[in-house]
Formats: sequence, structure tokens, C-alpha cells
Amino acid sequence: MFKTLKSLSMQRWPWLLLALTALAMELTGLYFQYQLNYQPCIKCIYIRVAFAGIFVAALLVLLAPRQLLLRLSGTLLWLGSALYGLFQAHELVNIEQTLASGGFTTCALFADFPAWLALDKWLPAVFEVTGTCGGVDWQFAGLTMAGWSRVLMAAYALSALLILLSQLAKLSRNPYRG
Repeated sequence: MFKTLKSLSMQRWPWLLLALTALAMELTGLYFQYQLNYQPCIKCIYIRVAFAGIFVAALLVLLAPRQLLLRLSGTLLWLGSALYGLFQAHELVNIEQTLASGGFTTCALFADFPAWLALDKWLPAVFEVTGTCGGVDWQFAGLTMAGWSRVLMAAYALSALLILLSQLAKLSRNPYRG
């Protein structure tokens, strides 16, 4: 299995597929914001940043997937972004559940990006906080947007971990050996 994953990670199409899925999630978030008028909270914005990180990671490896350093860098960025997104989505699900059970909780109203990565200033249409946490405006199959984000980020993290571990596999140059 790990040899197959390593071999796949050295091709361009899996990285293109990863980039397209992350881009699709970004565009879905923007559709919900601008077409359905569901305003993103701080956690939603941080989840968007995680999807953007996965997108950038895939583009990085797309440059030269056979280069080990690029592949490892991209995979580590992918894993880090997915884990960050998983953490933010999990926190948002907890906030939603607390509010649904009659409890009280709140989250920040402004993004806390470092000065060197002021995404909310550079791309406010994508990364500016315009809503508050905890409002459940949409559900599909019993999961909220935060719940689906948590599922997707867990899948991304597991996939990235498997790809990272597969880099330790040794590929044979002999066409008669597996």
C-alpha cells in the first residue's frame, strides 16, 4: 500500500485533484457567504485558511512532484493545515452544541492573523469575519457546515499522514519486483 501511495505522490494528477478539492471547498464557502448570505464567523474564516493552506500545499508539489524536498514540504503543509482546520472545526462544533443545549459561549469578532500574514486585510472578501459563531443556518445529513468541515479535515489529515508515511517506502527500479 505504501509503495502505491508513494508512487501516486510522485505524479501530478493526485496533487491536482487535491488542489481542486480544496479550491472547491473555498468556493463553496464563498457561495454560502455571497449567494446564500450565511456570514462567516472567526472559526469559519480559520477553516477557510486551512483549506487555502491545503490548496497552496498541492500547488507547491505540483511544481515538481518527483522532488522529495518539495513533496515532503507540501505534504507537511497539507498535514499541518488539515490538523489546524480539524481543530478549528471541532471547536466550532462544540460551540454549536453548547448553544443548542442552552449554554452560553462566544468567540472573537476579529481575525487574529500575524502582521506578516494579514489575510483579512489583503483579501477581505475571502478572509474578513462578518458573522458570529454558533449559528446553525444549514445542515445536510444531520451535520452542520462545521460538522462537515470536521469530517473533511479529518479525511485530509489522514490522507496526508498516509502520504507522509509512504515517503519512507523504497520503490524498486526492477520492473519484475513489486
